[in-house]
Amino acid sequence: MAKITKKSATAKKGAVKKTTATKLAAKRLVLNRPAILVVDMLNDFVTGALGCERGRAIVPATAKLLDAARKVGIPVIFCNDAHIKGIDRELTIWGNHAIKGTKGAEVIPELKLCSKDYVVPKRRYSGFFQTDLDILLKELEVKTVIMTGLHAHMCVRHTSADAFCLGYDVVVAKEATDSFTEEDYKNGLAYLKTCYGADAYTNKELVAAFK
Repeated sequence: MAKITKKSATAKKGAVKKTTATKLAAKRLVLNRPAILVVDMLNDFVTGALGCERGRAIVPATAKLLDAARKVGIPVIFCNDAHIKGIDRELTIWGNHAIKGTKGAEVIPELKLCSKDYVVPKRRYSGFFQTDLDILLKELEVKTVIMTGLHAHMCVRHTSADAFCLGYDVVVAKEATDSFTEEDYKNGLAYLKTCYGADAYTNKELVAAFK
């Protein structure tokens, strides 16, 4: 039997640490020309007609992520419901919400919409459906979209689907995305991962990849 000396044990421990560090480095997130898509973080979705506690809970983390992106020049794009009352089909399912021109259709003040941000109005679940989001992303030379907002199993999911089909890489901001319920949220994230390879990352991981 080989004798384990203190020196060999120390060397073995060091090798394990080195291997672990190498594995962690290999898993480090790399973002290829990212932009942040902020889906429906509007008054009606957070505090108004469709407001929910889980939507309110992600506001601080979302604000921090957007501020960090702005500081390093990563585009922040708001994909906002802007419905036509009495016309849009979604209203027959969800009732009147985010009607164009009303307070309910405005971005919540905590996210500090500013002149260097972009706003893409939408009338369906997806931020891409018959909007100019795709041409905007292409002209900004974006390759990766970071999904934030509401709801992971609906508008975030539909927007992610179109992003994937149009050739964008999709990642999810774990702390800046949610749904009406925990079950909806988990199902939403699982679907995004399974169908679009969209992993979910914390703010810390995303901000580290901004640099």
